[in-house]
Amino acid sequence: MIDSKGLPRYWATVWSATTAGALADSTHLKKLRYVDNLYQHADDLRGYGALDDALASLDDAALGQILESWFISIRNKPRTTPADETRWQVGFHFVSSVVSWIAKSGSDQLLGQIETRLHQLSVLYSQFRARKRNAPESIRSLPASTVEALYQLLDPESHNNPFPRLQTRWRIYVAFILMLHQGLRRGEVLLLPADAIKSGHDARLGRVRSWINIRENGYEDSEQDPRHSKPGIKTQASIRQIPVSEATARIVQMYAENYRGRAGHSFLLSSKSRAPLSTEALTKAFLVVSSRLPSAVVAELKARTGKTTITPHDLRHTCSVVRLHQLLLQGNPMDEALQKMRTFFGWSRQSTMPARYARAVFEDCLAGVWNDAFDDRVELLRGLPGGH
Repeated sequence: MIDSKGLPRYWATVWSATTAGALADSTHLKKLRYVDNLYQHADDLRGYGALDDALASLDDAALGQILESWFISIRNKPRTTPADETRWQVGFHFVSSVVSWIAKSGSDQLLGQIETRLHQLSVLYSQFRARKRNAPESIRSLPASTVEALYQLLDPESHNNPFPRLQTRWRIYVAFILMLHQGLRRGEVLLLPADAIKSGHDARLGRVRSWINIRENGYEDSEQDPRHSKPGIKTQASIRQIPVSEATARIVQMYAENYRGRAGHSFLLSSKSRAPLSTEALTKAFLVVSSRLPSAVVAELKARTGKTTITPHDLRHTCSVVRLHQLLLQGNPMDEALQKMRTFFGWSRQSTMPARYARAVFEDCLAGVWNDAFDDRVELLRGLPGGH
């Protein structure tokens, strides 16, 4: 957060310091990029340091001009995306927050005037939506053919596996299983400790039950994490405990005991150099996998999603569709099923995310990839030596 002269953006620095504790590092960095874009636009529009000057002097006319011009520049792009809308919302929230802080340090009369102005701006700009309303929402879950191809490519014993080292094959396979079958975010997978799988006897079920606790790694100091993009828990609602099938637990245990290697850290996924696996490395691995997909699979993937590559988050989206499909097949009413989804995937009670997958649930070609026992699927077990 520096300007063209190498000096810090004053109010952005203050805002960053006050909000950093409530955000994951990746989310914090993304928001700062959006705010920096607003600063650059203000410099181009009104001159060097225009936004900080307008904020410090509570110049609502200047702030209104900057915000409106910035919004128009976003909205008039040839093709807008959900990220453009998020950029606008983050920038407007930044301005509103800073103006409120400054106004509260003045007189009550000044605070009242500023709150009135803020309310007027809020009413005006809250109606703006950068994303074109008539743009069709893309299908985010992966087609059945893509999922089948991924199972075959990422099987550690497959001759078509794109990774030469057995340790790498198991590392990516475990990440794949945890994201697709457990719906974990990329950052959540990278935070898991080597003993992530917990087990205990369930008296009600009369058998051993396994689970994963999704939370910050209690063995590590996040400040000492050597990774450039530090993974983190996204929100408070993301801290949760989710069940794990016996098959998934055995796969994770197999990797941890035989292929993880001796590392100087407690994280489950360890790189070739025995450092914690980075977000960039995991994303790059799936680009490699994408390049090995059969042409017919890529063609269907593009037709269905508009994409030709796979990201880790696509696996979470696909898991969401399958889990909701299962809940509905089990007779859960839609409202109850969506609430269970919020708990499993770490969404807040007010989140509308689960409803976004309802339409894709009814596509039989996707649901047909799995049988009723999703987690005990034969293809998953092929990753175990000897097929056991």
